Amino acid sequence: TLTAASTMDASTVTVSALSSNFGPALALAADVALHPSFPAEELERERKSRLAAIADQRANPAVVAANVSNAALFGPRHPYGYSELGTEASVKQVSRDELSAFWKKNYLPNNAALVVAGNITADELKSLAENAFGGWARGTLPRAPAATPSSTAAKLVIVDTGGAQQSQMRAVAIGAARSTPDFPRMEVLNEVVGGLFSSRINLNLREEHGYTYGAFSRFVYRRQPGYFVVGSGIRTDVTAPAIAEVMKELKRITTDSITEEELALGRDSIVRSLPADFETSGSTAGALSNIYIYDLGPQYYSDLPRRISLVNTESVLGAARKYMAPGRVIMVVVGDRKRIEPELRKLNLGPIEIRDANGKVLKE
Repeated sequence: TLTAASTMDASTVTVSALSSNFGPALALAADVALHPSFPAEELERERKSRLAAIADQRANPAVVAANVSNAALFGPRHPYGYSELGTEASVKQVSRDELSAFWKKNYLPNNAALVVAGNITADELKSLAENAFGGWARGTLPRAPAATPSSTAAKLVIVDTGGAQQSQMRAVAIGAARSTPDFPRMEVLNEVVGGLFSSRINLNLREEHGYTYGAFSRFVYRRQPGYFVVGSGIRTDVTAPAIAEVMKELKRITTDSITEEELALGRDSIVRSLPADFETSGSTAGALSNIYIYDLGPQYYSDLPRRISLVNTESVLGAARKYMAPGRVIMVVVGDRKRIEPELRKLNLGPIEIRDANGKVLKE
């Protein structure tokens, strides 16, 4: 199989083949990366597909909550403030010449890595790689300045989906880059807060109060600082009480140390899940790609279990205060504004902002 994809931080061309066919498969992947032609008919097909996907996103409250959260948290001048699909306007306007120019500037061997996992030796791979990529000329990379988030001053953002029986809630705050030395303690912290079924927020909202079928939290890491998010779909009639409980849990995690039992559960969950990253050739290649994309260093995975084991309750408390302090949080709620806004205002979270499903600020 041969696929191409892109994320906020990287573009990839991926090929998977039997060992006996890997040489021709690698040559095909190289041809895709080094000689794209950007046919006009394929550009228009992809344009229509993306516009349809963007329209679908606007009809999905969970996706709207995620996209509006990014817009509110990072602002319009930051690349992370947008969906990876782009905007309707940008997709309509992008031209073949712009795609070709971007490829020429960025698809360079000194801006790329070849990651291979499977039944092949280093010498065999070197020969195949030289044949497939040997003619790829180095170039001067454009310098992309580090973007600075310009978060909204609002602490509560409401998106109206009149008549909805459920509210989508996202509590978001600026996080850290994937290369941060805080990664081990942040991951243990997240397991305790909302990463596990037995996490504090899920047990509170689902088990104790019955506000939702499930709640989660996660850190999203990128080359530049990503974000922390708590999310859930909540019954409309209990939107405000549920959000009050989320804020209570965030305050508690930044005030009191976690228990030794929670610490052990969080550390063990992370360490025991690591082998899954290397379970198949495909997952191994993906994990090793992260070393290159996020500048993690060649010993990263071999040293990660030790780093996780060194996390203690005090370091988790420090991470909570650094990344989850309630004052850093923007609460985004997508739901029936008429029914949820009066009670949300009573929470006194701070300035309130109304946005549409595209993340655009509306005048009240």
